[in-house]
Amino acid sequence: MTDRVLLVTGASRGIGEATARLAAGSGFRVALVSRRAESVSALATELGTDRALALGADVADWAAISGAVAATVEKFGRLDAVFANAGSMLGTSFFGTEGEDPERWRDMVLTNVYGAAITARAALPELARTGGHLVLTGSVAGRHIRRASLYSATKWAVTGMAGAIREEAVGTGVRVTLVNPGIVDTEMITREMRAKPKLAAGDLARAVLYALDQPASVDVNEIVVRPTGQER
Repeated sequence: MTDRVLLVTGASRGIGEATARLAAGSGFRVALVSRRAESVSALATELGTDRALALGADVADWAAISGAVAATVEKFGRLDAVFANAGSMLGTSFFGTEGEDPERWRDMVLTNVYGAAITARAALPELARTGGHLVLTGSVAGRHIRRASLYSATKWAVTGMAGAIREEAVGTGVRVTLVNPGIVDTEMITREMRAKPKLAAGDLARAVLYALDQPASVDVNEIVVRPTGQER
């Protein structure tokens, strides 16, 4: 089979699930990565086990995420695109007046920054073989300062990471796209955010597929998608 193969992290819900569904409907074979394979097994069955693979991997675990890439190539014979989408968001306060306990901050930083980095590291050798495409989920919060937000800082890191990977990819045929959403209606957002204009997960899925569907000569470096009416 020559249909393109897309691996999606954070595929059990939200933007990752929506992107996997849209990609499968557009002809991609998809590898669905979540912390637990059971979280994506029903989706894989729905999409067809000959065209979808359910994988359990913590993106902050090098052995696990590199194993997921290897399992994808073993099943489908190639890897054409990776959507490094897994992430988490916690409220934080550097003065300690609000937000989550600092003991919980580590997992967010590891998932959002280290997880994205080693997902790229695991996948890029395979993407270089196919002239493939790496897409990373950033955030509008990675382009504008957010008060007391360590989450914002992690997404600033992803913004820099995307640029660093893109420069290293020059001459390899690999394209790199950073997708920066505004507020998206997912389980992660706060009550305050729910009262504001919001995107649907499918809005971001269409942005990802737009980048992936460009010809090999076109590298869409960055996409910013806000809901109508979001200030910044």
